[in-house]
Amino acid sequence: MSIAAVAYKLGGAAVLHREITSELELATAVREGLPSESLDYVLDSVRHWAGSQAAVLDIVGSRRTLERKTGGRRASLKPSESDRLARLARMIVRAEQAIGDADKAHRWLMKPNRALGGQIPFTLLDSDAGASVVEQILDRIEYGVYG
Repeated sequence: MSIAAVAYKLGGAAVLHREITSELELATAVREGLPSESLDYVLDSVRHWAGSQAAVLDIVGSRRTLERKTGGRRASLKPSESDRLARLARMIVRAEQAIGDADKAHRWLMKPNRALGGQIPFTLLDSDAGASVVEQILDRIEYGVYG
């Protein structure tokens, strides 16, 4: 998976205020707290397929806190919020790459999945354990083991 694609999902250099070219650079940015504009960028980019901002806010952190941060005041996200936002961006990129088509990947992320006991992959991205399960299924799709 391309770290540049993940950085792009987070708004790229214009939003992140730096080039992200390695996992270590992303880890440093996350640890320092991503700009709240990065959350705005992700919210805008998934709005047409995720259904609502609420789904993203539920994954990233406290909806009330995040809505305050995106409501005009510009602040950095907490490292924990930044970590969840970066994980979300990484998993969107991972799905797009494994499935090979962004629109199909977005539909896959939002549709109940039999291998997940009928759960929607996107809703599992709120935890590392859930993201790991989703990634395992994407690995199987990528290698033709799961359809």
